[in-house]
Amino acid sequence: MIETQRVYDKEQKDGYRILVDRIWPRGIQKEELSADLWLKDIAPSTELRKWFGHDPEKWEEFKRRYFRELDSAPAKGRTLGEKGDITTILNRAKESDIVLLYAAKDREHNNAVALKEYLQQKI
Repeated sequence: MIETQRVYDKEQKDGYRILVDRIWPRGIQKEELSADLWLKDIAPSTELRKWFGHDPEKWEEFKRRYFRELDSAPAKGRTLGEKGDITTILNRAKESDIVLLYAAKDREHNNAVALKEYLQQKI
């Protein structure tokens, strides 16, 4: 199972915890977050993130563009991490629950929610 969780939530969900933001969350110490892995390269490009701006009206187009980025990463020379971040998450999901961590205030329109949808399509 793949879930999402905001890093500022007090109660932590159980599972293999992966921070999927490009930038480390403000005001959070590494010890406080208790993330098992930080996959910053799986986050949307800076250009896409700025374009989106967490505007719910741009949500569907944001997802299309983000999924395209994820699909085309190897073609653009981006490996999304040493072994490929998508593969890393999918392999881990076979073994245990996954929690995708994010810092955005909007719980419904953020890269972790989009990434969860993308990963579930791949499973």
